[in-house]
This record gives sequence, C-alpha cells and structure tokens, in this order.
Amino acid sequence: MKITQVTLYRYDIPLKAPISISLGTIDNARNILVEIQTDESITGWGEGSPFWMIVGETQASSLAAANDMARLLIGRDPLDIEGCLMALIRYLPGHPTTRSAFDMALYDLAAKAARMPLYQFLGGAKRALVTDETIYINSPERMVEDALRIQEKGAEAIKVKLGTNLYDDIDRIAAIRKAIGDKTPIRTDANQGWDVVTASGVLRAIGDWNVQYCEQPIKRHDIAGLRQIRRNATVPIMADESLFDATDAIRLVREEAVDYFNIKLSKSGGIFDALKINAIAEAAGIPCMIGCMSESRLALTANAHFAASRQNIRFCDLDGCFEHAEDPVYGGITYQGYQIELPDAPGIGAEVDAAFLSKAERTTIV
Repeated sequence: MKITQVTLYRYDIPLKAPISISLGTIDNARNILVEIQTDESITGWGEGSPFWMIVGETQASSLAAANDMARLLIGRDPLDIEGCLMALIRYLPGHPTTRSAFDMALYDLAAKAARMPLYQFLGGAKRALVTDETIYINSPERMVEDALRIQEKGAEAIKVKLGTNLYDDIDRIAAIRKAIGDKTPIRTDANQGWDVVTASGVLRAIGDWNVQYCEQPIKRHDIAGLRQIRRNATVPIMADESLFDATDAIRLVREEAVDYFNIKLSKSGGIFDALKINAIAEAAGIPCMIGCMSESRLALTANAHFAASRQNIRFCDLDGCFEHAEDPVYGGITYQGYQIELPDAPGIGAEVDAAFLSKAERTTIV
C-alpha cells in the first residue's frame, strides 16, 4: 500500500460563545483536517486543534507545516506508522498538533486496513468511559449557574478553570461548592496561571472541598515548583502543559513532581507518542487522564479509542465539542449523558460531512 494523495483542510468550527482560560480567550475552533488517500482506496482522517497559547501553533502555521509534511509522505507505506512519523520529526521537529493530525490519519487508515475499530487495533477493548464538563473563567455567579446546569444533567465530575488570583479563585470554588453541595467532585485547572505561593494558598483553602485534583497550577517549566506544591498540598497535582512527550514524562517521574498525567493527542504529537507517555506513567504508578483542546467529535473519537485501549487512563476530559455551535461529524462517539459510547466501525469510525467540507479551504498534495 502507498500514499498517493494528502488533502489539507482549514477546519473552522464556530463556538456557541467565547471561552476563557487563564492563558487567553478563543471564539472559534480553528483546527486543521488531514485526509490521507492510498492506492488501495483506503482513506485515513486526522484532526489537529492548534491551541496556540499552549502548543505554540496557530491554524496558519499548522497548515503551512502540514503542507511540507504531506509531501514527505507521498509514496510511503502508511502502515509503517513509525517510519512515516520519524520522517516528519526529522524534517520538522516540534509542531506536535500538526503531527498529531497525520498520526491520527495513519492510525485510522491502518485500523481500517486491519478491519478493526481503533481501540481493538491498539490492543484494547470497550470499557466504561465517562467525561466531565468544563466551566470556563467568568464571574462566580455565572460559574455557579454553569455548575448547577452541569450537575442537573448528571455529571459525575465538574471541571473548573481557574488561574487568575488567590482571592477570586477561592471565591469561585467556594461559591460553586456551596451551590452544588458536597458530593459532586470538582476538578480544577489553573493552566499555569499561579505562582508557587498563590497555588499553595488556593489549594490549602479548597483542600477539604472534595477537589479531585488540580491541573497545571504553575508555569510548565517549573518542575521544582510542582514538586514543592505537591509535597504541601492535600489536593493531588496533575501535569498538563508540563507534559508534551516521553522525555517530559520521565523527568516528571524522576522528580516526583505530580500525581497524575494529562495526555492530549494534540499536545503529544498523536497516538504513537501518547502510548509511550502512558507506558512510562503506568510503570511509575501514575494514573492518566485523556484530555482535549477544541477538537470536533472526529478527534475526540480517536482520543476515546486511545483511552479505551489503556486501563491506566483513569479520567476522561473529552467535552471539547460541547462548546461547538455546529457538529460537522457523522459516526464517531456519542454521549449518553456523560457516558461515552464508542463506534465499532473499522478505524476511528468517524468522518466529516462532505457538505461542511465543501465550504472549507483545501490544499491537495500528490
């Protein structure tokens, strides 16, 4: 089998409303879509969500990089996933989100060729997967409204974005906890917004309020600070922006800096490297979460397949499409409340509506 053609799409999905985290605000999901075609009429689809404030890629830079990457794959065997990805890395190190779209398309294609759903191709089986839902930074009153709405829908956990300052962030969690009661776990995420002193103060204040963990309280490079916070906090600490690849995973394990890992395909470079990160975590006794940026149900389905394939993935944060004003995907995962149902079709089991793609800017490389 040979790759004969790669088509790149500017994959814009409107949001219901702008969403804000401590690093900034987005008003649209400006993603990229990769379609890999072969001489055996098997096609693979992949999506990348370049969250510029985290991965340092924009949609424009990602499409430019993807144009060069695509040319490297023409004529290659798509089933040689490692060989294809190593060619991309050697030519253009970095660009994890762009590479993740190609990685996803290659795995989709390989699983289709094997006539297996992706979770099975990865060596896993269907199991119960439950996502949380995220509340973004806003006034305490608005965040309480969102928390009550999510709780009423039956969420098993609510994720709350923080990272502004000590007093406002404590007030946000205090107001939410008072409104929803004590039973529903809260997951917090500061997106690097605090320093060590502020993080320690917030976590000390909210430590008895059934907070399941805190994601990335401080800057991604401050591993010593993460270790210090972890030693003093009663709330478990999760690495997100500090964890891009296997090298980061080894360092975090060696430094005993965190309790959990957040693996995101758009951040790790895709499934190939995510498998390495999870293996390191599992060997070190560190449970993982599968997270997301602002992907459509196409990439979210690939993330869910990965989660189903590895028992060490304990948490799911696969709610990115909840904020989308339009769903251009058919097939793929479905949500029964917050329970995730995986498709059994070969590959990822999701494709993008042709009518939606007909309006998208595209580039074809042969």
